[in-house]
Amino acid sequence: MLALLVGGGLYISINLGFFQIRYLPFILKQTFGQIFSKQEGEGTISPFQAATSALASSIGASNIVGVPVAIAMGGPGAVLWMWLTSIIGQATKFSEVVLGIRYREKNQDGEFVGGPAYYLRKGLKSPFLAVMCSFAFMIEIVPSISTQSLSICQTAETIGIPKLATGIVVTILVALIVFGGITRIGKVTEKLVPFMALIFTGCSLIVIGVNIVNVPHALVLIFQGAVTPMSAVGGFTGSDIAQTMRWGIARGLYSNEAGMGSAPYAHSAAITDHPVRQGFWGVFEVIVVTGIVCTMTALVVLTSGVWTQVKSEDAASMASVAFQSVFGETLGGGIVSICMLLFVLSTVIVIVFYCEKQAEALFNSTVGKVMRVVCLAAIIYGTIGDLSLLFSILDILLACVVFPNMIGVIGMNKEVKALKNEFFSDPQFYPAAKARRVPAFKPQEIHQPK
Repeated sequence: MLALLVGGGLYISINLGFFQIRYLPFILKQTFGQIFSKQEGEGTISPFQAATSALASSIGASNIVGVPVAIAMGGPGAVLWMWLTSIIGQATKFSEVVLGIRYREKNQDGEFVGGPAYYLRKGLKSPFLAVMCSFAFMIEIVPSISTQSLSICQTAETIGIPKLATGIVVTILVALIVFGGITRIGKVTEKLVPFMALIFTGCSLIVIGVNIVNVPHALVLIFQGAVTPMSAVGGFTGSDIAQTMRWGIARGLYSNEAGMGSAPYAHSAAITDHPVRQGFWGVFEVIVVTGIVCTMTALVVLTSGVWTQVKSEDAASMASVAFQSVFGETLGGGIVSICMLLFVLSTVIVIVFYCEKQAEALFNSTVGKVMRVVCLAAIIYGTIGDLSLLFSILDILLACVVFPNMIGVIGMNKEVKALKNEFFSDPQFYPAAKARRVPAFKPQEIHQPK
């Protein structure tokens, strides 16, 4: 999977001329600079709501506990490999979103739907890969919800709330949101995601500010450790270059979900006048998840020095220890617990929607609504069931999602390149384009399900 995601992402980046670097100022202007702007075109929710819905899935507890684990196992240099991998991932996620918009449809409820299930079937002309990707993703989400539920309940249990009580409350909250469809999910996530990201980022900046004198040394460790082996220091057991690359790349890929094909299911509902414009929001996602949230976690761990104080087997607690060193044991631990609760809750809300869309693509919208109920039951199961078997099958199911999706994204990247060239050649979309004008993109005919 690492070879496919990194190799495929590098091929896509080269094929698209590393547009994510060449046009970065314009992309930032079209995303961060257009958060509150109204977009013209067809769609169900705003571009920002689509992006925050997708972000809600990729910003999870692993952004808090996974980055310290990567540092503990691969050293500070893993952070640089995480950054480099995220740049490649921007092109992959951009391509997924572009294809999601290009091949989206209207469902029986009048909502725009799209994703790998649609572009693999209609664009790649491979119903087999479309079914394989959707079915594996649908099945993978159910145990994933149970594991996410367990994470919420364990966090709440540390402050004295019983797991079952937490599970019931979470189930009710999720039900109230997801039964409102993508419109309600979009309205909730556009407020929840910025709020939880600002809390974590703001508190992280305070920790980094307290340890500001250590920032230059932390940056030296990141860049130096990426290309040279590191010996053991305190609780850190040391690492070689291969180990550093492996952990950094894995964290970079897993944190932003580029290549999984999950984001297009949210983005395909966005109001937009061109697939490429919405594709920029895919780049925005990767920047927020890896470039901001994961980077904040890494700098908190490195500048506070806890990466050398906490043993590698307890690496998941490093962020909490770092916050406690500045805010005190109770407040510091509470901030991390609240952030984890919000991160996991937002993830559960969106992956329930993803599961519904897989069932809808495979069968119909009625079956999709049934899967909502199955997912809600999975939340309760996570508080009382045995998850050991579920953990063992998650990676295999995830591979069954990634492989067909990446085959499709790579196979159809010429189409993505054509749409990208069309966008950046037309002054209507890209003001700095040359005077030569090309025909504007015409959205394809909406195919109503039979």
